[in-house]
Amino acid sequence: MRSSQLREKLSASGLKITPQRMAVLEAVHRLKDHPSTEKIIAHVQKAHPNIAVGTIYKILETFTDKGLLSKVKTEQERMRYDVVTQRHHHLYCAETDRIEDYMDEELSAMLEEYFRHKAIPGFEVKDLRVEIKGHFLKEQPH
Repeated sequence: MRSSQLREKLSASGLKITPQRMAVLEAVHRLKDHPSTEKIIAHVQKAHPNIAVGTIYKILETFTDKGLLSKVKTEQERMRYDVVTQRHHHLYCAETDRIEDYMDEELSAMLEEYFRHKAIPGFEVKDLRVEIKGHFLKEQPH
């Protein structure tokens, strides 16, 4: 994603465009693999060594609160970040800790319909995301 598009995302979220916010948002978009906080910090500090770790944590929290990112917790309880804000699910490989987005509108619609008709007493469903655990197979030759 280009810098101008990232600036637009920040502005549309009501956030002031700062060099620190731009550096963190660019890092998350460049890493693309549901990066951990540690990976984001390392990436940001390579190009911007003066940005404090605490600042990066605060920016990630702000981005999550504003809906620019979402948090994904792995089986090993590691927090990862996702830049895809549209409705989707995740494929998760516990062997490699790899996470990939899984888009399936039919599955999403089925889950929404199910919970629309079968409410959970005393609980309001805000979001539905499925984490599909397994392992990625090596690519098969075509």
